[in-house]
Amino acid sequence: MINVLVADNHPIIRTGLKMLFESSPDIQVIGSVTTGKELFDFVGRTHVDVVLSEIDLPELNGITALRTLKKEYNDVKVIMFSSHPEEIYAVSTIKAGASGYLTKTVSTQTIKDAIHKVYSGGIYISNELAQRLAFDERGNKPSKLYKKLSMREIEVLKLLSSGRKNKEIAAELNINEKTVSTYKARLMKKLNVTNLVDLINQARHLDLN
Repeated sequence: MINVLVADNHPIIRTGLKMLFESSPDIQVIGSVTTGKELFDFVGRTHVDVVLSEIDLPELNGITALRTLKKEYNDVKVIMFSSHPEEIYAVSTIKAGASGYLTKTVSTQTIKDAIHKVYSGGIYISNELAQRLAFDERGNKPSKLYKKLSMREIEVLKLLSSGRKNKEIAAELNINEKTVSTYKARLMKKLNVTNLVDLINQARHLDLN
């Protein structure tokens, strides 16, 4: 039996996923949490095989939680399960330690397939993204997926778009405020904007082409 923990602050998602696997012969949702801190508390006291985690978790965002989780509980597989488009966040989160990325528009069968694949040691991304990445790696077309945003830049961008101040971002990511300002400047340059309002607008619309 594959033990799954759901980390999401939306009750409908937590309830829906639990109901989805109630009659499953090989997958069971053994718990659900709403914050990054609750995620660590749960994993610390209960055997978990796979975590389905939203990126936008309260208290400790999903990307930061992912990094720490992989350091402390490397055997736990993590699938990021988010409303944010796969082409922007999938590869970056996988580089940070995730075993898969699912958007919340996928079918229930896809969720099951992804859980089985990562539990068996594989990496799950959609066929469409895999094909796009294959083209990029062969050099058949220039990559326009990420504008070469680093994982940390994506973290800062996400926190800025959620309304966090420099001081709050610095505290959450354990960096100083000057470093946050440096990341903001890099993001503005890479996303070709000149002010914070436009930067946040870019983040919300994920218009990185």
